[in-house]
Amino acid sequence: MRSQLLNRSAGILLHPTSLPSNEGIGTLGKSAYNFIDWLHFAHIRLWQVLPLGPTGYGDSPYAAFSSFAGNPLLIDLETLSEQGYLTADDIKLPEYLSTDGNIDFGSVVYWKIPLLKKAASKFLNKIKEKENTSDAGLEEAFRHFKKKKHLGDYALFMSIKEVYDVKAAQEGLFGKLWNNYWPKALACRDSETLKRWTQEHLHEIELYKVIQFFFFEQWTHLRRYANEKGISIIGDIPIFVAPDSSDVWANQKLFRLDENGVPTAVAGVPPDYFSATGQLWGNPLYNWEAMKADKYRWWIDRIDACLELVDYIRIDHFRGFEAYWAVPFGAPTAEKGEWLPGPDHLFFEAVQRALLKKNSEYAKGLPIIAEDLGVITPQVERLRDDFHLPGMKILQFAFSAAEVREAGFTDAFLPHRYTQNAVVYTGTHDNTTLRAWLDTLSRDDFEVLLFYLYGERPAAELLDELFSAESTAVQRNASEAAQSITDDGTTLQAAAFKDDLCAELIKQAFFSVAVFAVIPFQDLYALGAEARMNEPSTLGKNWTWRMPRGLLTPECAEWLGDLVIASGRCGEK
Repeated sequence: MRSQLLNRSAGILLHPTSLPSNEGIGTLGKSAYNFIDWLHFAHIRLWQVLPLGPTGYGDSPYAAFSSFAGNPLLIDLETLSEQGYLTADDIKLPEYLSTDGNIDFGSVVYWKIPLLKKAASKFLNKIKEKENTSDAGLEEAFRHFKKKKHLGDYALFMSIKEVYDVKAAQEGLFGKLWNNYWPKALACRDSETLKRWTQEHLHEIELYKVIQFFFFEQWTHLRRYANEKGISIIGDIPIFVAPDSSDVWANQKLFRLDENGVPTAVAGVPPDYFSATGQLWGNPLYNWEAMKADKYRWWIDRIDACLELVDYIRIDHFRGFEAYWAVPFGAPTAEKGEWLPGPDHLFFEAVQRALLKKNSEYAKGLPIIAEDLGVITPQVERLRDDFHLPGMKILQFAFSAAEVREAGFTDAFLPHRYTQNAVVYTGTHDNTTLRAWLDTLSRDDFEVLLFYLYGERPAAELLDELFSAESTAVQRNASEAAQSITDDGTTLQAAAFKDDLCAELIKQAFFSVAVFAVIPFQDLYALGAEARMNEPSTLGKNWTWRMPRGLLTPECAEWLGDLVIASGRCGEK
């Protein structure tokens, strides 16, 4: 059964950091508004983003310092300058940063965070002096904002973290966290110690709150603009939170920690076909019994906070609500973990009751997309289906020659196998781009793909020429790697042929019965591996990709718009 909350629509996956800008990183400024205009012109009704929280080590949106805060790096400095909190000279980009190319997160943080603090100080002075009547309104807006749940925990946590991160660096100690470096009275939240710290660092704490005020003001205006254009936003919640976060520090009884705040067990996944030792994620695990006793209040707050920013939520690693893999803390791999039961139906029943109290529209269904990838059991499927949550279908997972030889075209990721209550993607942020994926296919898998798309076995000459060029095509830029091939007397280029396949696969997604079809922006332009957003279990280049300027072309929007209309994905205007 399809959730009645969803209407047949098309969307684009693009994190705001990937937008072009003059600040070394995508922001919530003019480029974001231009992107929304482009989506509107293309009849796109959904914009999907990654988690919007403040990122730390590794720059991953999935490891934020807080589930309830926004990423300061997304704040648009030009807007702050227009508001009088910074000067034109302040926001002039330093030589070590570039307006184009991939994000250098370390340099962006080094340049931008001090400017945000400067703007925040100017803001506090402005509302203190009250030079005009508008300043009084601003003060009232900020006073109201400071009532936001969990904001105080985040600001206090960050003020302490800032001091002890500097101290650890001076001592040559890196990777230290609150639970293995801070004084125990701070780490374990002694009330008198925290009260004294707050009194001594009140200004620094207020600065963190003002910076959050800037983020939420800019995002709220941007989201309102998108909604007015008929565009809804799909957000993202990772099931687990980062160990170095105010989430864990401020709510230690809700996690499986010892008396010093150190995890007794951490998250991961067991050994499988892809990894003989499993994946050791290292996130602290929830104390689900304590969560249940508190009626899942922290989680409900988390979902409420996300829905203040977006219209729908994708929950990462959905299967962890049915059962999760617990690995003893300190284990070198995830091999010796165990499956433990999650909160299952009780959790989503509590979420459903809480959301219905706030919005009767949710009687039609929960605004949640279940990331149900990986090894999924019947119990997980039942949990998903009992709450009518759409699951995810990934085209890159669909074409296996081995499976076709064994069972025909029966893979659940093939478009003809979908149900309406699903969201189809060509790939996710964790996949390589569609164009790069085509370069990785074996000859047999490529033959299966072409047979599925065109209904007949491809000519052997076509495959011979495609794969004779493979060794050079994978190593070089697609335009340089173009090779001439012949098929029924028509001269094609290998690279152009694969570019066309990207467009064909996007059509397959759009014309499927899945209620939402969401395409990573990179796939619209058949961009290669250089445009990959994330490669799991690696560090260094992840999350850094930025859209080259000039890609928001009317030609692409027109092609996309025709496809949206033809496939009946205009959604509700």
